[in-house]
Amino acid sequence: MFFDHIIRNNRTINPQINNVLLWDYDLTSFDWTAMRKIVVQRVIERGREEDYLAIFSLYGGIESVRQIIKDEVPWLSPKDMSFVCKIFMLEKEDLKCYIRQQLKEKCIFAIKYDD
Repeated sequence: MFFDHIIRNNRTINPQINNVLLWDYDLTSFDWTAMRKIVVQRVIERGREEDYLAIFSLYGGIESVRQIIKDEVPWLSPKDMSFVCKIFMLEKEDLKCYIRQQLKEKCIFAIKYDD
C-alpha cells in the first residue's frame, strides 16, 4: 500500500495532527473519537504525510481509517475521492460521500425537470 514505506521508515512516530487543519474547532475540548469523520476528511483535503500517520495511529491503523473514509466521511471533492480510491484501493461507488452526491444530483435533476 502507498503508506507502507512511510510507516517502515518512521520507527519513532509521534502522531500529532497539525492543529491548522482543525482551525475552526476548540481543540482543548475536542472529542477526537466523535469527530473522527471530520478529522479524516480534513487530513484528506489538506493533510501532509505526518497527518496521515497521526490518523492511522489515532484511529487504529490503515484499515480502520479506510473504513471511516468509506462509511463516515460526509463529503469529498471529486479530486479527493479519486485520491482516496487510488491510495486506499477503494471504488468510488463504495464511498458514502459519492453515493450522497449522486442522490443529491438525482434529486435536483428530478425537481428541476419535474414539470
